[in-house]
Amino acid sequence: QVQLVESGGGSVQAGGSLRVSCAASGAATSSYYMAWFRQTPGKEREGVAAISRGGSTIHADSVRGRFTISRDNTKNTLYLQMNSLKSEDTAMYYCAADLRAPRNFFSRYDYTNWGQGTQVTVSS
Repeated sequence: QVQLVESGGGSVQAGGSLRVSCAASGAATSSYYMAWFRQTPGKEREGVAAISRGGSTIHADSVRGRFTISRDNTKNTLYLQMNSLKSEDTAMYYCAADLRAPRNFFSRYDYTNWGQGTQVTVSS
């Protein structure tokens, strides 16, 4: 079972950039399908970006062109580079992983391993 720990969140002004990281331990990230989700109070957790074991990526419409998901299997780490941040990007960001190929890469129910989250706050 993989353990996931997010870091790199913080406060930034609109238009700025942040990179959040997800360090994995207990298993090799190369074996996992991985994703970033975000959640704000009172709302459903939504998928932001996902990456397959082979490195193929998918990004939600709301972040495409601004966010980039990537992984470094030599460091057992997943990344989310966030550029041109907007106030609506403010949320708790979570990384997720699963050994099985998700039927829906942006469904929280298709991932069994989760980190504790890192807060991203964008001020306008």
